[in-house]
Amino acid sequence: MKKTNLADITLLLVTIVWGSTFVLVQNAISSLRPFSFNGIRFFIAAVILILWLVFFERKQLRLLTKKLVFTGMFIGFWLFLGYATQTVGLLYTTSSKAGFITGLSVVLVPLFSMILLKQTLSKNAIFGVVIATFGLFFLTATDISGFNIGDVLVFVCAISFALHIIFTGKFTDKFPTLLLTIIQLTTVSLLSMISSLLFENWRASFHSNVLFSINVYMALFITSVFATALAFLAQTNFQKFTTTTKVALIFAMEPVFAAITGFFWAHDRLTITAIFGCILIFLGMIFAELPIKKILSPQKIVQRQRKTS
Repeated sequence: MKKTNLADITLLLVTIVWGSTFVLVQNAISSLRPFSFNGIRFFIAAVILILWLVFFERKQLRLLTKKLVFTGMFIGFWLFLGYATQTVGLLYTTSSKAGFITGLSVVLVPLFSMILLKQTLSKNAIFGVVIATFGLFFLTATDISGFNIGDVLVFVCAISFALHIIFTGKFTDKFPTLLLTIIQLTTVSLLSMISSLLFENWRASFHSNVLFSINVYMALFITSVFATALAFLAQTNFQKFTTTTKVALIFAMEPVFAAITGFFWAHDRLTITAIFGCILIFLGMIFAELPIKKILSPQKIVQRQRKTS
């Protein structure tokens, strides 16, 4: 299997994990405050990878440099900002609008790729992005409430996630994957815990009755191991083998898997419009994967015919 195909499949599996854990996280943050939840989640994930590093990949410690640390912190900052602004934004806007605005990163990634990385986009990629954007609208367009501060914060979230994808793609092949991921996750954990101290009642969040409730315990375990440690390790490792635009399109499937999971686990209703949106997002991702047919000039056609005759 080609590395590009393996990378796309792996990132799709990561997206499935993120989408399927959305219900778990929603249930957990009803008891444990969001910043506290993210702080603990990313801390556990970082500890898991640090233990793996110490026991199985200790040689990588020789590659630890100031440049690596600052790069990991830089990428981790955008990841933290994305989670933070999305969490706070949800206090002021609806989940449907937040889902659509966050999904706009599928448009921002190719835009930023052209500006920051000087990348050119294929027609298939552009058309796939357009289709997926319409799909996100149909999937999440359940209300037409007015624009508010929550929408602004969630748009900052979309920008942050887009930049996280961009900079991960830029630096992932220059540093060891495991070390870069550990520094990212540690950065998110520290910034989340600081935010918890500043903006939340952290004493209530860290009460034993909260931490060891079944909803919080299961959500922390599953998201820390699968949706954070393994997921971001896989993204950091495999994104080097594909394009940032394809990564954005694959990640646009997250609300689709979240909607499907919500339908089966939380008994959420899936409207015809939402189903149509899911189909459009899927088609957008598939269309971007189609090979580009090169149009040959008449001179090149004659040349090929002479070679084959």
